[in-house]
Amino acid sequence: MDVATPIGIGLALVAILVSMVMDGGNPAALIAPSSMLLVLLGTVGVSLAGVRLKDISQIIGALKSAMMSKVAAPDESIAEMVKYAEVARKEGVLALEAATRDIGDPFLKKGIQLAIDGIDGERIRELLESDIDSMKVRHAVGAKFFKDMSGFAPTIGILGTVMGLIHVLANLSNPNSLGPAISAAFTATLWGVLTANVFWLPIENKLKRSSGLEVRTRLLMVDGIMAIQAGGSPRLIEQQLLTYLAPKEREVIMAAKEANKKKAA
Repeated sequence: MDVATPIGIGLALVAILVSMVMDGGNPAALIAPSSMLLVLLGTVGVSLAGVRLKDISQIIGALKSAMMSKVAAPDESIAEMVKYAEVARKEGVLALEAATRDIGDPFLKKGIQLAIDGIDGERIRELLESDIDSMKVRHAVGAKFFKDMSGFAPTIGILGTVMGLIHVLANLSNPNSLGPAISAAFTATLWGVLTANVFWLPIENKLKRSSGLEVRTRLLMVDGIMAIQAGGSPRLIEQQLLTYLAPKEREVIMAAKEANKKKAA
């Protein structure tokens, strides 16, 4: 489980509150229910206006994924593909039938099953890449929603400030109330800018990053399945799939592999 997003947001909030205290401010001044209601509920409302009701479940899932998603581990996928390649090389592709029962990833299971069924390699690639394209579209829904929120939040905050200033101008006859009223008015802008840059933009970036990692892992699986069906050697398949990783990642994987061999010896 990757918790970088909640940790990062938490650090940003701590930095804001501590800096405010260091400047002699009172963090309690940020607690303005009317401004928070306007910015948070208003931003969610106008963002929902741009999606379908059916998209809401995807958006909620995207938020959960951003906060607590498990980062794809390509090294595990490579090891799994090499294991299947060894079975197919020794016993034939049909021997993978038993292995598909233990595969938890529906995408990988589908690809292996298509290879077992003897479907043409180009057709398998076409089907699997279509699945990847569909996944990209689903992921884009959540990312776009939070991108929209990051754009709407500051504008809604300014709207709240204008509303507050209208209230101030309507009460100029009471000079003692002007300071607190103006301060409350600008709290809305603060919440708009804060939520956009501390919450919504980081969540959008996390969703894009997670989607990119998942796409990379699935493309890796596609190449692995194609190589297995073609009867490639496990070692060659491993070297082919390692090209999806950065040089440093490859070095770590190979070093761990050598260490395991030494332990086994």
